[in-house]
Amino acid sequence: MSKVKVAAAQYDIGFFKDWSQFTDKLTQWVAEAVEEKAKLLVFPEYGSMELASLFGEAVYKDLGKQLHSMQDVYADWQDLHHQLSKQYDVMMLASTFPVLQEDGTFRNRANLYGPDGLIGFQDKLIMTRFENEQWLIHPGQQIKVLDTDVGRIGINICYDSEFPMIAYQQVNAGADLILAPSCTDTQAGFHRVRIGCQARALENQCYVVQSPTFGEARWSEAVDVNTGRASIYTPVDYGFPDNGILIEGVADKPGWVCADLDLAEIARVRQEGQVFNYRDWPLQHKLSGPDQTR
Repeated sequence: MSKVKVAAAQYDIGFFKDWSQFTDKLTQWVAEAVEEKAKLLVFPEYGSMELASLFGEAVYKDLGKQLHSMQDVYADWQDLHHQLSKQYDVMMLASTFPVLQEDGTFRNRANLYGPDGLIGFQDKLIMTRFENEQWLIHPGQQIKVLDTDVGRIGINICYDSEFPMIAYQQVNAGADLILAPSCTDTQAGFHRVRIGCQARALENQCYVVQSPTFGEARWSEAVDVNTGRASIYTPVDYGFPDNGILIEGVADKPGWVCADLDLAEIARVRQEGQVFNYRDWPLQHKLSGPDQTR
């Protein structure tokens, strides 16, 4: 199956009094995407941090306590995503979740679910200063591709999208579609990720789907301000938009951004395009560097 309708969430951070309120919210989001005929739903980085609201102010105002408390709902959270994927017959990249490891550290994990359960996951590989210096989230170590009904998919979590060899290795392993969940608190942060995503789409002649958190959640110590627009990026060549942006969200409200993707077009543009960015990538490694002596 080369064609798939993708929905990228521009996702607002909620505040919940109980678990049922979160269940209702997520179910509504999924139902709205399915109404648009979407079959692959992409949620953002750290959208799960809204769950810290369930544990009271002493927890959601403490960066460390919220990570540990959220483990109490992780199993139920996974079950809910599986149930919704099965009920609506969709694939769903869940909001990334800080998952406690056996060694006591946390990984920022993106889980991809389908009707049959967990398809696979990607841990964030390169951490921001906030994650390294204040939140103490540890990096993953493995670049993955996930096998799905629409082919292989790569995941670049936010900052990872700014490092070209991650996506390049995923595309080399057969991924024509990169999912980029993000969470940024400034316009500069959003544009860094956006520029990274567009560069990855250009270099690899592939699709990249960015899903950001959105709006203010001043109660949260972790995701208090969220800036960005959900977008789907393409190669910049024949048959694709001249600016490489297939569709993007509006700046003033949350919601889904949906588009039909034809993955067969990726093979076509790599064979018949104006340029061969992906094919020509290795040529740069054959060039001699400048003289570094001074």
